[in-house]
Amino acid sequence: METTMPRSGVENEATKTSPSQPYDPAYDPLKSATPGAGRDYAPTYWVGTAGEPPADDGPITQDTDADVVIIGSGFTGLTAAIFLAQEYGIKATVLEANRTSWGCSTRNGGQAQCASGRLKRSQWIQRYGLDTALKLHRECLDGMATFKELIKDIDCEPQPGGHLYLAHRDKVMPTLEKEAKLLRETFDYDAQILDADTVKREWLDDKEAAGAMHEPEGIGIHAGKLAFGYHRKARALGVKIHPASPVQGFETRNGVHYLQTPGGVVKARAVGIATGGYTSQSLHRELKNRLLPILSNSIVTRPLTDEELAACNFRTHQIITDTRILRHYYRLLPDNRLQIGSRSAITGRDAPQQKYEDMLVGDMHRKFPALQGIELDYSWWGWVDVSHDMMPRIHQPDARETVYYALGYGGNGVMYSAQAGRRLAQWIAGHGQELELPIFTSRLPFPNLREMVEAQAFAPFRRFGQRFLYRWYHLKDEVI
Repeated sequence: METTMPRSGVENEATKTSPSQPYDPAYDPLKSATPGAGRDYAPTYWVGTAGEPPADDGPITQDTDADVVIIGSGFTGLTAAIFLAQEYGIKATVLEANRTSWGCSTRNGGQAQCASGRLKRSQWIQRYGLDTALKLHRECLDGMATFKELIKDIDCEPQPGGHLYLAHRDKVMPTLEKEAKLLRETFDYDAQILDADTVKREWLDDKEAAGAMHEPEGIGIHAGKLAFGYHRKARALGVKIHPASPVQGFETRNGVHYLQTPGGVVKARAVGIATGGYTSQSLHRELKNRLLPILSNSIVTRPLTDEELAACNFRTHQIITDTRILRHYYRLLPDNRLQIGSRSAITGRDAPQQKYEDMLVGDMHRKFPALQGIELDYSWWGWVDVSHDMMPRIHQPDARETVYYALGYGGNGVMYSAQAGRRLAQWIAGHGQELELPIFTSRLPFPNLREMVEAQAFAPFRRFGQRFLYRWYHLKDEVI
């Protein structure tokens, strides 16, 4: 997610290190050949309050050899490098187009949920069957344990306690109750239903709340401090991190990979791709048209006063999402600012339009009327990597080539990126054959028609379809 400004005189700490190129608010991964070279951070709350970015190894300046290259220095790329070093003794070289964790990892909502992709457990059962659904659930629980272990020594302002999944309309409650029952009885996962009065009295007075499901796993974190913590941890293990080094050409000859950067060619034995929503169409042939990047907006208010906190009856700092298809994600941050995010524009060119921020502000006012007129200190937007079947992939797409990717989290990457980094390291180290779940054994799919026909030929029409679906989802969320 990206922004036009930090507001109200709030200092952006990251600007103390001058980049070679300015931030581009209209960047679009379906239109741009690369995400840039050495561009500045989007001035998000996370970057503005994380402190000075950690030291790196500078851009690539000459042809060089590497055992393993990771493309992308976000949560996934850095954790993959950490696990390669810790578990396999492999010291990776990380190539970053701009600055450390410049993309998804410093533009998200900071919500670590016990999820992988955008499908619910009941949908896993429908798609894969019960046995595989149970294994996917265990993978998510294992991922949460991985995440908790990784952040133990990183000061990322964790806000533990679980996840409140808030029903935005009365009609949603029967479905929520059914899902909670399934989670308890089939997955042995203690999801509890709360009625509207309980939510508003004991949790927060969101005027839309018709009830909620509370699940036990969920942690809010400071995304910038987490990203910088991963960075420091990786470099302490001997990982090399090279910013301002976008991969502008990717060629494989006789099993060796040649990655062209502005400063020279990096020759690698194996490559892991961890570029998230900022994956260029031309990066690698296996990725073209296999992701749909979508935009999400986020705003952060000034700190709320005691009177404002009382008027909204904020009694929790836990992470919250609502049940809209075009969902909102929000929470009270440790410094008592409200952060809230949701859908944005469809194209990068349209993203800077004021109307998208105004829509989100209107949503905040609808939930919390007492915050009418409150100042915003930060507003940004950014790209989310959504797969065409709503599930991630950590996969080796061609058994003849040592190229691997971890992509497609669909907005649930804060937690699962740590597990995906671990699985990506497992693939690169030669142990990927031990992974048996569909998210490990199959490619990212091409676009599909109602999940019945999959074809790359649908790719040019994806954004037309997205516009139609946004209108339909809005009707389902708010009217029907």
